[in-house]
Amino acid sequence: MKLNTLFAGAMALVLAAPAFAGEIMVKDAYARSAGKMAKAGAAFMMIENMGSEDDRLLSAASDVSKRVELHTHKDLGDGVMKMMHVEEGFTIPAGGSHALQRGGDHVMFMGLNRAMNHGDMVSVTLTFEKAGEMVVEIPVDLERKGAHGGHSMKHDHGNHDHGTMNHGN
Repeated sequence: MKLNTLFAGAMALVLAAPAFAGEIMVKDAYARSAGKMAKAGAAFMMIENMGSEDDRLLSAASDVSKRVELHTHKDLGDGVMKMMHVEEGFTIPAGGSHALQRGGDHVMFMGLNRAMNHGDMVSVTLTFEKAGEMVVEIPVDLERKGAHGGHSMKHDHGNHDHGTMNHGN
């Protein structure tokens, strides 16, 4: 194993520690793209609300891409999933959590400004309705397997430019 790879892996573990904003905690965050020429990428994480009131993730921002949106997948039937922008954001229930995971809700990076290489860090600002802004340093992990296994899914990405993003790996 190359020393640079070992160092990048160790730094990703250190920097992937949980992040806090008020009663909100972000854990197990990682980002990925389909490769060096990809035009899109995504970030995934577990968001926990330790408070007594629901909160809402309203938006995300990052300099890694021209546009950042909160997205989800909708089953259109026949194995076709359509990715959709979720303008109202995601509710984080009081005393509960909300998973941003492959094949489901996620942060979408469109029009990448640079390649997302394994071990790189992506700075993302999450904005919550009550907890406010939280900056999360997210490691790029191109080796992690998807939450819904490695099966193939067909996607209809509508009018979004998602490049060669492969959401099934």
